Amino acid sequence: MTLDTEHNGDFWLRLDNAAKIYPAVKDRELTSVFRIAAQLKDRVKAKELLEAAHALERRFPYFNVKLKAGVFWYYLEPAGLPLIPRPDIKTPCRAFDRQELMFRILAREKTISVEFSHILTDGTGAFEFLKTLLFVYFEKCGHRLPPGLAYHRPEDPPSEEEYEDAYKKHFKRIDSRPPKRSKAFHLPFSLKRAPRFDLLTAVIPVKCIIEKAKAHSVSLTEYLTAVYLYSLQQIYRQQSFLKKRATNKILRIEVPINLRKLFPSRTMRNFSLYVIPGMDLRLGHYTFEEILKTVYHQMQLETDKKLISKMISRNVSGEKSPFVRGLPLFIKSVVLARLYTLGTKQYSGVVTNLGKIDLSEKINKLIDKFVFIPPPPNDILKVNCAVAGFDNQLVLTFGNITKSRELERKFLTFLTKEGVPVRLLQPYK
Repeated sequence: MTLDTEHNGDFWLRLDNAAKIYPAVKDRELTSVFRIAAQLKDRVKAKELLEAAHALERRFPYFNVKLKAGVFWYYLEPAGLPLIPRPDIKTPCRAFDRQELMFRILAREKTISVEFSHILTDGTGAFEFLKTLLFVYFEKCGHRLPPGLAYHRPEDPPSEEEYEDAYKKHFKRIDSRPPKRSKAFHLPFSLKRAPRFDLLTAVIPVKCIIEKAKAHSVSLTEYLTAVYLYSLQQIYRQQSFLKKRATNKILRIEVPINLRKLFPSRTMRNFSLYVIPGMDLRLGHYTFEEILKTVYHQMQLETDKKLISKMISRNVSGEKSPFVRGLPLFIKSVVLARLYTLGTKQYSGVVTNLGKIDLSEKINKLIDKFVFIPPPPNDILKVNCAVAGFDNQLVLTFGNITKSRELERKFLTFLTKEGVPVRLLQPYK
């Protein structure tokens, strides 16, 4: 995203490379909105939270914007609206109205949440905002912050690096096209009637599942991805003979990768891509150990910096093409929506891991858990999963728009059989 100060004496913001597709596909159901929630040990104090939100109003100007449609591209225009926390009483991850900002601060009982449109940022950017909000809130509540905390202090001006389009910064043209992927297996479950988005949240001990992952010499994300694939394989095998013959036999999981760990950037905008480990059921049945081995090696290969650079090159080259740039916005939107649908058909599910959260020993004692809620999936994917780890609690949240909980049941039953305790809870309770 670029900050342009030459537009009628004001500034406007170009959407970053990843954000460009979301205005073309979002609607009341497919909102592209995700949530990160912090459940505190004590009940939220409304006055202190309001003061904390006001303190942040000028710190993140690149979030205080509205989406506008130009002739050739969507862009973001400063909104200058106050940040006012709202009661958390409605459906999570709902769409934003045109007159709203594309992020919101919510509070209920002991929980402070932020919801962001992917047009503005990814999970890392949203979490950095929430972290600053929590630190300022705790200060307003009378807690002294420990020295040395790294966060976006309200009194500091935003740096240019915070609102850069890091995809363009790290773009270098590579004349090598990514391989074409066939269509993947998708869950055979019927959709619920709108509004469809429903959640199932499970809490498991971090130490316990880390031990399971270490026993196989894989990461936590690789272990969870393998469990997801194993569950999908079970659902595939449960189908009738005729349905199996007519169904795609490739299982793939999209796993977002935080590119800030590969390329130096402090951007608060989108800067993530994905890897898609998978397996071919035409080769026969896979044991869990075989799936783990496949996922591990594929993720090690696909997160290679050169291969990620090739993906960045493909995505940014399209945006830079004179032909594409000259297309009117309504044609671009049709093309982008079609590309989004084709892309979704290539994978069967999503596992997005926010990682292990640590806000210092003193601040951690004020918080019980974090919950990461994925955006509502589309009617092809139907189910997705987001993960956040804090203290000794790993919170998995499944977003589901179908009438079935079979995938979640198989996923969590597998963990239970492996000796991992699973506790279900209502979101934010």
